[in-house]
Amino acid sequence: MDSNNHNAVHRIKHISARAMTLSLILLASLFWQGCMVSYKFNGAAIDYNVYKTISIGQFPIRAALVYPPLQQTFENELLDYVTRNTRLRTTDGAADITMEGEITNYALSPQAVTEDAYASKTRLTITVRVKYSDSKNEKNDIDQSFSAYRDFDATEMLTDVQDELCEQISKELVDLIFNATLGNW
Repeated sequence: MDSNNHNAVHRIKHISARAMTLSLILLASLFWQGCMVSYKFNGAAIDYNVYKTISIGQFPIRAALVYPPLQQTFENELLDYVTRNTRLRTTDGAADITMEGEITNYALSPQAVTEDAYASKTRLTITVRVKYSDSKNEKNDIDQSFSAYRDFDATEMLTDVQDELCEQISKELVDLIFNATLGNW
């Protein structure tokens, strides 16, 4: 191979190596931008220099149909979720943020009616009204109802599945409430 061909091959290898290096740098920078960490914790972007405390009140059952353990199940789930997903300190007195409300609906309805006019599924729906007050910014205040449901086989007795369904529905309701209040900053 003569000297000119050798130099040409060497230049092509050098250009190819530079192009590959630049491509890798570009790809890495795009990847790095896609992996940027934002200051958001499970949907909550709370300014902890401004907000330090939260008061979570009781949620009494005001529904026509009453299942007494539901109140405690829901309140515990809400308190646990806020404690796990924020750095707000819970308090019983005056607080930067207050959450209170009531369970307004606990209802059963037939679903998936078969050809012989019997329901093959029953739906348990729970609705919670939440009053969220922000002492630092009234524009964040919310007074809203949230609903969630679970279907269960109509051959099952409600008493056999009620606790599990209430836990599942409470978790979903708490997620909805959190996203609409503390997660909506």
